[in-house]
Amino acid sequence: MNKNYLACDLGAESGRLMLGTLKDDSFDFKQVHRFPNVPLRSGNSLHWDIDKLFNELICGLKKVSALNVDISSISTDSWGVDYILYDKDGKQMKPVFHYRDSRTAKGVEIVKSKVSWETIFNETGIQFMPLNTIYQLAAEPKERLLNANKLILIGDAFNEFLCGVGAAEVSLASTTQLYNPITKTWSRKLLNDLEFPEQLFPEIIPSGTRLGSLKKRLADDAGINQIEVVASCSHDTGAAVAAVPASGTNWAYLSAGTWCLMGVESKVPVINKKCMEFNFTNEIGYGGSIRLLKNIIGLWLVQECRREWARQGKEYDYLTLIEMAKASPEFVSLINPSDPRFIAPDNMPEKIASYCKETNQPVPQTPGAFVRCCYESLALLYKKTILMIEELIGSKIERLHTVGGGSQNPLLNQLTANSLQIPIYAGPAEATATGNMIVQAIALGHLPSIEVARDIIRKSMKVNIIEPEEKQKWEDAYQKFLKIIG
Repeated sequence: MNKNYLACDLGAESGRLMLGTLKDDSFDFKQVHRFPNVPLRSGNSLHWDIDKLFNELICGLKKVSALNVDISSISTDSWGVDYILYDKDGKQMKPVFHYRDSRTAKGVEIVKSKVSWETIFNETGIQFMPLNTIYQLAAEPKERLLNANKLILIGDAFNEFLCGVGAAEVSLASTTQLYNPITKTWSRKLLNDLEFPEQLFPEIIPSGTRLGSLKKRLADDAGINQIEVVASCSHDTGAAVAAVPASGTNWAYLSAGTWCLMGVESKVPVINKKCMEFNFTNEIGYGGSIRLLKNIIGLWLVQECRREWARQGKEYDYLTLIEMAKASPEFVSLINPSDPRFIAPDNMPEKIASYCKETNQPVPQTPGAFVRCCYESLALLYKKTILMIEELIGSKIERLHTVGGGSQNPLLNQLTANSLQIPIYAGPAEATATGNMIVQAIALGHLPSIEVARDIIRKSMKVNIIEPEEKQKWEDAYQKFLKIIG
């Protein structure tokens, strides 16, 4: 008998409600509803429109009703670090801040004045990123925190909207830089040192926790049954890694989207001086595994360029930009994608041009040249990251599994294979929603293990293998890249 699951997958640019179907030894899915996720601006501040996003989810559930299929469960995954505060009456305290809001710089300075970086890393194993929850909370006015009664991260908040049960699923909790992967609790030391009220932080629960039934009011409004709500992997990367169709050892993953996350699965956290120096992170994956990874600004670079060109009246779709990049000369200009200037939105081409001028390189003159610069720079940064992973784990990486939307980019896949000089296994593109749903299936007893789930994904979803080329050319380019980024 077929089993059907719903995944609400919330991304920084858009959200989707996906329907997945498990049939014996195969798994397939389809998109039921897609909607934009457009941040709200208020002066220089950037917020999320949570009410609109939830209304879109309900719209999607109504579309599910029209399909007339028997649904087992639903779960939400989202980006990490951002949160909703609730007051003592259980009402949302607005605004809900966006991780790219400029207040994070203030939060970093406040935290630095109270706790050393070594202490933070030793407590959490999480890489420094100014957008992390720890810095966002430090930037909050004290009165707002004192008036708050509860903090719920975005993916978990949507699960709570659906069933009324609020908790902190561990994969998402680990992105806050306030979770200790050794004690498997919130870091009391950091909460105390930073004067964050302990009552804000909810119970931490494992990936794949069954929360309860869909609220009757919502079920009636959507025209569906009171299906079960599951906290699968509430962090989108945690869900995506669960769906990596890998087997054996000596593989790494790249979850490629607005952010690119490159890493390996580990049984234990890697919290040492070298890991801190490399600025790697120890996030939690399905089954308590450790996602030893590095967050890398990814396709955001091209997304922001495209947005700026559209603002100027020049609309390009991504396929056109890929073809334009293919036709542009190789290795003319390179950037360091990790440079802090590239985190903030707006006028990305100007920021890239400024970086090239500062490093005495030609400034890209065409959209194709800008995109080529971004893709080649990302591919070379991936090589640097893989070399750091190998040093941390003490073994060689023999293949890279790339999943997510970026896995559909044939040019970037080939450039990555050339840079790393290992095969790239590309797919599935819908890894986040797939991982979300297979964890639901395991939680409900429809699948016995993550190993069986990954085997089903390998058999039922297309994976393209890209072999490396042009070894010497890319080794020369890597040496040039290292000199440019310093």
